[in-house]
Amino acid sequence: MVLNFPWKPIRLNPQQTLALGFAVIIFLGSFLLWLPISSVEGRTLSYIDALFTATSATCVTGLIVVDTGTHFTYFGQIVLLFMMQLGGLGFMTMTTWFAIVVRKRISLREKLVLKESLNQTNIEGIVRLIKNVIIYSLIVESIAAVCFTIRWSFEMPFGKAVYFGVFHAVSLFNNAGFELFGGFRNMTLYVDDIFINVVSMVLVILGGLGFIVLSELIDYSKTRRLSLHSKIVLSLTAFLTVLGAVVIFIFEYTNMHTFGALSLPDKILAAFFQSVSLRSSGTNTVDIAGLRQATQFFMIVLMFIGAAPGSTGGGIKITTFAILIGAVLAMLRRKEDVVLFRFRLGQEYTHRAITVTLMSLLLIFIVTMLLLATQEHSFLMILFEAASAFGTVGLSMGLTLQLTITGKIVIILMMFIGRLGPVTMAYALQPKNKKELFHYPEGKMIIG
Repeated sequence: MVLNFPWKPIRLNPQQTLALGFAVIIFLGSFLLWLPISSVEGRTLSYIDALFTATSATCVTGLIVVDTGTHFTYFGQIVLLFMMQLGGLGFMTMTTWFAIVVRKRISLREKLVLKESLNQTNIEGIVRLIKNVIIYSLIVESIAAVCFTIRWSFEMPFGKAVYFGVFHAVSLFNNAGFELFGGFRNMTLYVDDIFINVVSMVLVILGGLGFIVLSELIDYSKTRRLSLHSKIVLSLTAFLTVLGAVVIFIFEYTNMHTFGALSLPDKILAAFFQSVSLRSSGTNTVDIAGLRQATQFFMIVLMFIGAAPGSTGGGIKITTFAILIGAVLAMLRRKEDVVLFRFRLGQEYTHRAITVTLMSLLLIFIVTMLLLATQEHSFLMILFEAASAFGTVGLSMGLTLQLTITGKIVIILMMFIGRLGPVTMAYALQPKNKKELFHYPEGKMIIG
């Protein structure tokens, strides 16, 4: 028997599938966090706060409106843990992994969605990359969890140390920024703890490099080569991390609210930790609100740049920034081609980089204006919050806890768009493209 339905099946493009998948995880997670079982006895969580927290966890941001360590029960914290893992690796990555385990064939359409999810240019080798993503992630998180467990077992019961180790390993590797220390202190308790700082920074850097780069680094002993993508990501990550640490160290050296009371080695350690955190982790060992305004503004710039494509981080991405710098240098030298590491890039890369950057700037501009109209706070504090939400960083100068309902909705949308990317979101919202049947005549303009 054949049933004829009066409607046609809805066909979603890869971008729409990606957006819908993240939205489903967020709304499911918000419902679970909203349940009384997720909050400690005597405390209730409004749905808007549950939605905000679920969005922050799934979009691996780390902005919080309630204290994770004291407000949520173990059930609520484990819900957050799963959302961070799903959000960091991507729901399609996890779905594909389960399909591989049960030996289900991966369709072409699913490969296209995976390509979009991991910011790949083609679907060649995408299933193998998915396998590597899961394996590498579990190995890195397991090693870090053991390291944290050993360290924290000296100051808390072993069972709690294991729990803390697993939670923070997943949070840091996925650049989520959630912690369980209570009192909204983040990791300020360990500003001078070399072991905790180093393990945390390694996790954040590995998560921010992206799975493509990690895969190539692991295979480097066999292949003895790195792609242009990996060379750019590795070199710029190192440069921006050192630059950020130097600038923060200089600006905050005598600031008694942050670095002033620390010894010289601890100041260097704290400077590097805050710089690494700007890649997208949202963890801090000093009070962000206590930083000098010059430091805070510089941090906004680094948060806007973000991490690498196909990573757990956000921002416009390091490669986009590299292409923009290459395009500027090419123009100043009156060269036609953008050349990086002796490779010429096609014009489509420059066009995409400019599009991503301008759309991101416009988005931050709009969100900042909306927050200025609805929140009674300083311009820099609001701009910092907007950039942090867009870059899925999670650092805050204290505005998150004081947001109105309107402000929370604006930041929720910002985190969602920041995790997907403005271009992906634009593709998801626009109607199906039609092929152009003609071209307009070429025009000329004066620029500059």
